[in-house]
Amino acid sequence: MNTVERFLAHAVQLEREAARRYEELAAAMGAEGNRELGVFFTRMAHYSRLHLADAMARGGFRKLPPLAPHEYEWPEGTSPETADWAGVDAQMGAREALQLALEGERRGHAYYAGIAATCSDAELRSIAMQFADEETGHVSELERLLATCPV
Repeated sequence: MNTVERFLAHAVQLEREAARRYEELAAAMGAEGNRELGVFFTRMAHYSRLHLADAMARGGFRKLPPLAPHEYEWPEGTSPETADWAGVDAQMGAREALQLALEGERRGHAYYAGIAATCSDAELRSIAMQFADEETGHVSELERLLATCPV
């Protein structure tokens, strides 16, 4: 990752997919009757949409490259926050949903922090660190909820 434009194209896709996955988790928790966790995941989807809007706004005066699915540079070949989400359904319990979300947020943080740590462009490094910092907050919130979630 060596340009702000390419980074923002990735961030737009990552946050778009994260919002969609959180909406799936909110629906699954609603189907399970866990309204409180459904509301939490709806809020997380909102945060992802805010990150998406931020990435799009930062790219507003730039021409973001249109990337085909195979052109994204994802760790392990898939968007960090959506890996392992194939099992989301109405049968998923609260603890499983929180663990799945936590793992995704940790991968999202590692993705952004990794770019910040390895890029040579100061602007790109700064933006990537800001995105990583936002993910840190999500990780902390999910860890807190998971610690209080009954087994």
